[in-house]
Amino acid sequence: MRNVKLIIAYDGTDYKGWQIQTSEPTIQGVIEEKLGIILNQQTRIAGSGRTDAGVHALNQVAHFIANSKIEPELLKKGLNSLLPPDIVLKELSEVDADFHARYSAKSRVYKYLIWRGDTFSPFYRRFSWQMHYQLDLEEMRKAAECLVGLHDFASFQGTGSASLSSEREIMRFTIRGRAKGWIVTTIEASAFLRHMVRNIMGTLIEVGKGSMTVAEFRNIFASKDRSRAGITAPPQGLFLKKVKY
Repeated sequence: MRNVKLIIAYDGTDYKGWQIQTSEPTIQGVIEEKLGIILNQQTRIAGSGRTDAGVHALNQVAHFIANSKIEPELLKKGLNSLLPPDIVLKELSEVDADFHARYSAKSRVYKYLIWRGDTFSPFYRRFSWQMHYQLDLEEMRKAAECLVGLHDFASFQGTGSASLSSEREIMRFTIRGRAKGWIVTTIEASAFLRHMVRNIMGTLIEVGKGSMTVAEFRNIFASKDRSRAGITAPPQGLFLKKVKY
């Protein structure tokens, strides 16, 4: 038996998230289906985490146990030949038996892309949150400072979360303005709650627009009350950038 690690990139637009579902297309479901064809047996893969419907990944990590003797490079080529063009297997390798894509991970890094302009672009709509507003990035950075460290993120936890604790540790939070209207937010944490990044972004945008002060943002965070926070930012701006082990 071999433990096989996958690194996958995907455009999540047309999928109902990572986790397999009985009646909806998912990233996990498609990969398992194609693996089953190649290996001639049902194969279950485990991912580093679940991305929501419409969320993308640059480097999602997964693993599975295989009793096949197919060489890794041949398996990679075979799987890529069957996968749709919006899912690409970047790397496939044999790893130690104790490696687990989720439980061995030390942190995850997400990026959230915002594109600001006077006229929306049809080419950016699948991969960013487009908006007309002018945003004060310095005020957004000041508000986000309180998020770094080990805290209770109940104010930004999505409904339906199965997590027993809403305490998480954010190691890094940066907001950078780029050329041609792009704004890139990078968040690294040990783990994330359901919709946590998108709920944070939806609230930080209010600070950037000037409709919420930094002090109000901090009070909302301290309140542990989701109803006081902002909207859930749309999924298409969110990317799983990297999983660290």
